[in-house]
Amino acid sequence: LIPCCYLEIESEINFGAVIANSKIISKEISIANHGSASGTFKISYDGVVLLNIEPTGGVVEPKSINTIKVDICTDVPRIIKEVIKVELEGHGCTEVWIKAVVVEQVLKVLGVSCGNILECIHFGPVYFGSSKTEQISLYNESPECMDWVAVLEDNAIGGEMGTDLQRSADAVLQDLSLKNRTRDVDVSTLILCIPNQGTLLPYEKSLVTLCFSPKKFKRDFGVNDSSLKQDYVLFLRFEAVGNRDGYLQALSDGATAITMNHPRHIELALTGSGLPVMLTFNPGPVIKFMDCFLGEQTQVLCTFKNESESLPVTFSFRKTAHFNISPEKGKIKKKSAKDVVFSFSPHQIGTFKVKQVVDIIGTGLEKNNLQVSKTKSFHQIYLSFIGVCKSKRKNILFKIDPGITPMISNATGRFVADGTGQCTGTAPVAILKSTQTQIHTHWINRNCEGDALIAFPNDRAASIRPSEWNKKYRTIFTKTERYNYIDPEFSYTDCERLSKEAHKEYYAGFISSLRQRRLQKDAARQFYIYNNSVSIGLKPAEGLMSPKISITDFHKEKPQFKMLPLDENCLLTCQKLAAIGSKSSVKEIWSGLSAMPSSTQEKEDCSLTLTSKQLHQILIGPSTIDFGDVCVYSTAARKLHIINNLLVHIWIQIEIEIDELQQTSPLSQVVPPLTKTHIPIVFETNTLGMFKRSFTYTINNQHLGHVLVVAKAVSVELELSSRELILNPIPGYLAETEFRTTVRVYNPRNHPAEFTWKPIITDRGTAFSIQPAKGFVEAYRDLECEVVWHPRFNSPDAGEFNLCVRKGNKIRLKCFAKVTIH
Repeated sequence: LIPCCYLEIESEINFGAVIANSKIISKEISIANHGSASGTFKISYDGVVLLNIEPTGGVVEPKSINTIKVDICTDVPRIIKEVIKVELEGHGCTEVWIKAVVVEQVLKVLGVSCGNILECIHFGPVYFGSSKTEQISLYNESPECMDWVAVLEDNAIGGEMGTDLQRSADAVLQDLSLKNRTRDVDVSTLILCIPNQGTLLPYEKSLVTLCFSPKKFKRDFGVNDSSLKQDYVLFLRFEAVGNRDGYLQALSDGATAITMNHPRHIELALTGSGLPVMLTFNPGPVIKFMDCFLGEQTQVLCTFKNESESLPVTFSFRKTAHFNISPEKGKIKKKSAKDVVFSFSPHQIGTFKVKQVVDIIGTGLEKNNLQVSKTKSFHQIYLSFIGVCKSKRKNILFKIDPGITPMISNATGRFVADGTGQCTGTAPVAILKSTQTQIHTHWINRNCEGDALIAFPNDRAASIRPSEWNKKYRTIFTKTERYNYIDPEFSYTDCERLSKEAHKEYYAGFISSLRQRRLQKDAARQFYIYNNSVSIGLKPAEGLMSPKISITDFHKEKPQFKMLPLDENCLLTCQKLAAIGSKSSVKEIWSGLSAMPSSTQEKEDCSLTLTSKQLHQILIGPSTIDFGDVCVYSTAARKLHIINNLLVHIWIQIEIEIDELQQTSPLSQVVPPLTKTHIPIVFETNTLGMFKRSFTYTINNQHLGHVLVVAKAVSVELELSSRELILNPIPGYLAETEFRTTVRVYNPRNHPAEFTWKPIITDRGTAFSIQPAKGFVEAYRDLECEVVWHPRFNSPDAGEFNLCVRKGNKIRLKCFAKVTIH
């Protein structure tokens, strides 16, 4: 029945496995009071690992729960196993264990089949223009999600671009033309990584396809490179997005040189060789066929030989008129030959000179979908075929034709050539005008109408049919009008013909009226548009002649740096990143930036969701801002650098809820494309001790990041150049006059220090004085003070001063006068 408290606390806080990303993470533990009276608790901790424990004491009301917040910093990989002591009223002292495993963010490249760690991919020999693919697995061996991006190191030490490694060193050094040409080659066209960016969940594997597509480099004129191979050694780096803190740390330390310190990453070596297609023809490449007649065929046997020692050749012939090839396609093994028969089968008379295309078939990627590989032609070889088809002589046989023939006859008109070709199979139809022939026209029909059609004597089979009533046919010789039979059951009457013509005229008039009405409406609309005081209806540039431009009028522009391609399938390279980084570093803007997107373009850009590759081109940092020693009641500032290497605007917003960083401004900025800027982070504290806190920022109000702030709050402090001074007589002055020397006071802190010299008076007094006796020493400056010994009877030759710093340290200075008696 007596009210009492019953406090209970959890025995362990386990943060689990976390990433060493310099972030402050927190967890809460609860103290429950199951009793009927209030109870007190007190927490004590003697270690340095746990950053903050709030609250360290308090009262828990009956039937309630109080929460304790514990913070740790994930700055370095380690195993945290700390214990805090909690004194609970009525329960005694209880130990609570704080556990965490801080690990590095690890990305591994594994083989697809074996699962082992890969260090190199050997593509082997590949024909120029074709492609070869290999697959790898990216493994996120860490407990948090990881955004990754692939970067091709085109300036790495040990890389090779098109060098024949089997040649001697002297031969390679002499081929300086190739070295000069490969210097400006875009390496990202040789290696494709699909995908080249992405997000990996904790302990997730992702399949990545690597494609090697060698390109043949052109050498200088006169260099025979038909059989030269080109070896490649490239390095592909997979790294976490935004993990480029070394460069930003160098900027914060005042470094002027743009150097890239590569962070922790995984590097994969890629090797391969590019080979030309070495296919020879015997005979060839010009192949002449024997002359033949129409309907005959000639053949030529050609031997194809693959001169390559590494790869087979797959060929395919395109179809060509009058020529046949057997086989049309095939495959030739390395250092092997194959016979192919070319046939010339002409279908008409003449001389034929054609270019026969031989397609070399290999594996390549689709242009529209690079994730799909297909078999296609990557190289063409041209052969020249020459063939002649002659005409055969034909014996003409004559036969008697007693009828009238429309063909050319002999002198007597009794015989006609037979076998002149195939018959058309249709009856001849009248196609001539009567005015074109007047040879046998009868005198009665001399004045016939000129538009009458001529009927041949043997067109009777085609003329007995219903005909148009208004057309007349006459014979070819006498121009006598032919009889046309018109069937009254199927032909139009005069009334029907007139009605049909009336209908045609009505609809033609109706359509014409619609057109006129439409043109009038359009003219009225144009009139209202141009009938104003501004526009008088003139068309721009109407009647003006274009100026004649000469090639000398064009000014040669200076080559700009290579911008990053917009194609998402193209890899990032170190040289491209360095080129854009140098452009952004030149364009530095320190003030005048907008706090929020205002223009239409800024609003559109700042609403974009950025990809991992785009986020990798935005540098914000350093990720850890170390202020070092900062005096209490003073302010210190460090730069948070922001480098936008994209071609769009970005919106940076900083969220700070820490009292010590409340003077930081501005907290929001719209950074233009290819621009470098910074935000001053201001630190001020009134509490002595170590400070570790992190704040967050967002990019385009979507992508989250954080920065760790580290500082050590100390009191003001002064240092002396020497703790002991020996005063010697000044040359040229009497020894009895005075001895002088100086001592320098240093201020290593960021805040001015007020000091006072206080002499220590003994029984004999003091004969030393120091000037100035009090004053200020500015931050990171020094001040020289003069110490003087005034000799007199029975004056002490030793003395001491205390340098007292207001709200700071105290230092003792000992002075000795060196007196020489002659």
